[in-house]
Amino acid sequence: MRSHEAGALHGQAGDRGPAWLHRPDDVNQLVTHLWSRHAAKTDGVLTVAGESATELAAEHGTPLYVVDEDDFRQRARAFRDAFADADVFYAGKSFLCVATARWVAEEGLNLDVCTGGELAVALRAEFPPARIAFHGNNKSEAELRRAIEVGVGRVIVDSFDEIDRLARLVQELKATVRVMVRVTAGVEAHTHEYISTSHEDQKFGFSIAGGQALEAVRRITSAAGLQLLGLHSHIGSQIFVTDGFEVAARRVLRLQAEIERELGVTLPELDLGGGFGIAYTTQDDPRAPEDLAREITKIVEDECHALDIGVPKLSIEPGRAIVGPSTFTLYTVGTTKEVALDGGASRRYVAVDGGMSDNIRAALYSADYSATLASRLSE
Repeated sequence: MRSHEAGALHGQAGDRGPAWLHRPDDVNQLVTHLWSRHAAKTDGVLTVAGESATELAAEHGTPLYVVDEDDFRQRARAFRDAFADADVFYAGKSFLCVATARWVAEEGLNLDVCTGGELAVALRAEFPPARIAFHGNNKSEAELRRAIEVGVGRVIVDSFDEIDRLARLVQELKATVRVMVRVTAGVEAHTHEYISTSHEDQKFGFSIAGGQALEAVRRITSAAGLQLLGLHSHIGSQIFVTDGFEVAARRVLRLQAEIERELGVTLPELDLGGGFGIAYTTQDDPRAPEDLAREITKIVEDECHALDIGVPKLSIEPGRAIVGPSTFTLYTVGTTKEVALDGGASRRYVAVDGGMSDNIRAALYSADYSATLASRLSE
């Protein structure tokens, strides 16, 4: 390792914000589409549904996740109503606790979980197991056993090892399990590479191009106790356009047509996952659920007609798109520090009582966020 004496910070490096960032006309005004519908600022104090951020911090401490229940429910209903002919699964990995699981159940959505812990939360909330989908690329035998015992509605299989585990368990427990096969469609979604999940070189699912997806279907259909519902695809997160869904749907449906032709198996369902983007900054332009529903439904129907196969029942998995805009994280400022730059300029560092333990996104893949002072007017 080689080192050298550090020079002073240069003034031209003083602005470390993204290139698009500009000072708003009024720094104390909330950008409404970045917050829940019931968020407001009065005399500098942030409120949500009439609850003061300062009082919430005093009562519960910080860091604190604050979720607007009414806003959450409204967004859940918006997806349910827009995709009225489809099954809507709330993606529990976006944010799951007993309360949110109950809201999801009461609003008529289904729930997907990815771990035994998330399944335990759902069961504690008395979420109907038949409306739960169990995801995850590394489900243990104990987790699968628990899922079978409580009667989860479906298991999305992710590997040949998992198929073997399930086949053994259903024989041991004398049970039947409904499964879907997660496939990778070879789609490069327009998002950060760390949250793009349908390209070939990654840990999730079975490759369509490599033939593993078709082989997985063969093994499942020949295993007693495993009932194949259909195929599942998830192309990534923070996606604002539907072209990636179109490419994925076409490739998955072509596989479905091949399965029907070669194996004589009709698949009644198709799950295209979630990943619908939300606005973290003024540069983000999320799509309305009704627009997504119209475009995705047309994509599926058109491709099925072109392939001369039946149109499967569609499933989607919004998570962030429901809970993200309904939620903010409340921090307390601890220390501030002025650092001198060249030319008489300076930079102020502000430290809060949070970090990677409560939000790793900024450090992991340079995610941008919007912030506001919650307890007073900005000077």
